[in-house]
Amino acid sequence: MNEATSSVIFIILAFSLGAILVMKRDTLPPRLKRGLALSAIVMIAFAFFIIVYSFYRMGS
Repeated sequence: MNEATSSVIFIILAFSLGAILVMKRDTLPPRLKRGLALSAIVMIAFAFFIIVYSFYRMGS
């Protein structure tokens, strides 16, 4: 797999994790919810960084 494919897969998975956590927030235990939410925030922030960086590299 090349770098672009890996980036796209990570971005899709990060946003999917965030969406699943939002949809299932009522059924998760509080301790598990906090850890998953923090990891999802970090992953989504890194996914945004990858998107911005790929646009930056495309322009130069």
